[in-house]
Amino acid sequence: MQDFYDVVIVGGGSAGCVLANRLSADPARRVLLVEAGQDMPPGKEPAAILDSYPMGLFHGDTYIWPGLKARITTGPDGKPTQRAYEQGRILGGGSSINVQAANRGLPRDYDEWAELGATGWDWAGVLPYFRKLERDLDCGGPLHGKDGPLPIRRIPAHAFPPFGKAVRQAFSASGLPLREDQNGDFEDGLFPPAFSNENDRRVSTAQAYLDAATRARPNLAIWADTTVQGLTLQGREITGLTLRRGGASHAVRAARVVLAAGALQSPALLLRAGIGPGDALAKLGIRVVLDLPGVGRNLRDHPALTLAQFLPRALRLPMSYRRASFLAMRYSSGLPGGCASDMYVTASARAGWHALGERLALYFMWCNRPRSQGTVQLVSPDADTHPDVDLGLLSDDSDLARMMQCVRRVAQLAVAPALNPNPDDLFPAAFTPRIKRLSAYSPGNARLNRILGAMLDVPAPLRRMILRHGMTGGVSLADILADDTQLEAFVRRSVFGVWHASGTCRMGALDDPMAVVDAGGKVIGMRNLHVADASVMPRLPTANTNIPVIMIAEKISDALRVEH
Repeated sequence: MQDFYDVVIVGGGSAGCVLANRLSADPARRVLLVEAGQDMPPGKEPAAILDSYPMGLFHGDTYIWPGLKARITTGPDGKPTQRAYEQGRILGGGSSINVQAANRGLPRDYDEWAELGATGWDWAGVLPYFRKLERDLDCGGPLHGKDGPLPIRRIPAHAFPPFGKAVRQAFSASGLPLREDQNGDFEDGLFPPAFSNENDRRVSTAQAYLDAATRARPNLAIWADTTVQGLTLQGREITGLTLRRGGASHAVRAARVVLAAGALQSPALLLRAGIGPGDALAKLGIRVVLDLPGVGRNLRDHPALTLAQFLPRALRLPMSYRRASFLAMRYSSGLPGGCASDMYVTASARAGWHALGERLALYFMWCNRPRSQGTVQLVSPDADTHPDVDLGLLSDDSDLARMMQCVRRVAQLAVAPALNPNPDDLFPAAFTPRIKRLSAYSPGNARLNRILGAMLDVPAPLRRMILRHGMTGGVSLADILADDTQLEAFVRRSVFGVWHASGTCRMGALDDPMAVVDAGGKVIGMRNLHVADASVMPRLPTANTNIPVIMIAEKISDALRVEH
């Protein structure tokens, strides 16, 4: 006899944990949560997951999908650039490995969703769910929640270490005002970043929504280390799934299936099941069940760049201080193709977990409102073959122009007496495979980075030579900024996606040929198949995507509970 569930949730990430909690609250509804990665039971979370400083989690395959890559953009040589694209593969998904940024975006983001056909997803429609998910430890009033499962906090200015005070002083030269709440004050400005942690420890959706009491529900089953081999369809109805667990195949029957596997895996599951662009499916020998051309299209991510800066000893953050990001700058580029608040910068006092990273500040820049789009497509019907991911970053010239402007602006602000007035100590940084290998946790890397770090504590002329020839390939930031051609080449060579993949199962009106799901998350044309993750976003919000994804899961959970 096959197992039967009223609801099977595919993907135990930021959205899936929320769905599992809310849908299993009805004891009459049998719910199965399926996660490809390992479980994270309460009290048994790995120390690396709990750590407020997350960068080591991106190195190695323990908590991410191994072998997953993406084409990023067209490089300066005209050829596509490809690199690893880190996506969470653990209960809690991205919320278990990310930087814990907890910004919602702006009201106009969600009003635009409604204008694009996502009825009920305007600001007034989503605000109750932003409030529902959070327990804001700092801010109150009608925009904030106090009783939700997810703590939201900020480091107040009076608690800033020297770097936090210095970067705030330096970036005030931008003319932007100091503001206290990026989730409640929707103008441009300088903000203390909001984070989803408490007592300097990460709080993922696995911790917040799948606590011991929730896990004790007899109607909720959690299958970790379990992959989906395929969806079982009969016409326009899903009847179950084939799963692989413990090396064996399991067939599970379901009255309803909700895909929450993220913007790369959810469309891939639909495509393998015959739901997607008919011509592309037919070429792979996949029987077309439902011709939905929007599946896998509209892939969006925030294009990002980084600059690093050597820090004087007085500004370095002790390794015991885990939260390293102290400033967020939201501003408007004013360039053609841009809009209000279309750019974002964060400043961190630490560029890595090691002695070298302790000596370097990291400035993270991205385009908050990119116009470029990419695709997710299958290369094989095989469930174990990753899809082809093309982020298409900088394919719209306005994104390139705005990123070039942002590099210039950050370089101007960071070279300041409060931080480090030496322009030679600010240099281009990139998340290259070499840097990734150097940043993996290991005793050998710790020793090597101690040596490299000590090498920077030398007189400035010698340090300039070390930085130029040891870290930047012989090209200084001054060289790059002096020539638009070099600056464009740097941006194209160094840009990366900031792990905010979204939009590939876009929500929209029933008569929109590129819409994949309706306003309730149901796949258009299917009776009982839903999607509830970042892939349903019609357009990227002006924010990191984790908190908006949790909001989406809360709202679609409500829709499913009312409907069924």
